[in-house]
Amino acid sequence: MSSEVMHKVSEQRSRNMSAIKSKNTKPEIAVRKLLHSMGYRFRLHRKDLPGSPDIVLPKYKTVIFVHGCFWHRHENCKYASTPKTRKEFWESKFKANVKRDFEIQEKIKNIGWQSVVIGNACELKSKKQIKQKLLALKNYH
Repeated sequence: MSSEVMHKVSEQRSRNMSAIKSKNTKPEIAVRKLLHSMGYRFRLHRKDLPGSPDIVLPKYKTVIFVHGCFWHRHENCKYASTPKTRKEFWESKFKANVKRDFEIQEKIKNIGWQSVVIGNACELKSKKQIKQKLLALKNYH
């Protein structure tokens, strides 16, 4: 590829990547609405906690991460596909993401909090399943 073509590709990639939100995503907002309707009150993206969790329930010493199935590779998730091109790159990237997620959850646990992970594609399909997961929070503390 010529440098001119690469530059155009890089500009396009930059535009695409900047359009991908990491906070206040539709799945995250859906979980927040559900939590609120169940009577939970929460804070968002607390930077003083490991991993800057999506949702923080201080009363229950609980954090909630709303993870994309593609990036975070939930176990047995049908949405966790690997791109066919540059397979080694992607597998390495996904492995690092999973490792980082595990380390963050361990840090949360070590400070006496619990973490809940909700896969946005595989789990958000069932509000009943998520409600059960969230109702368990009230019994935790």
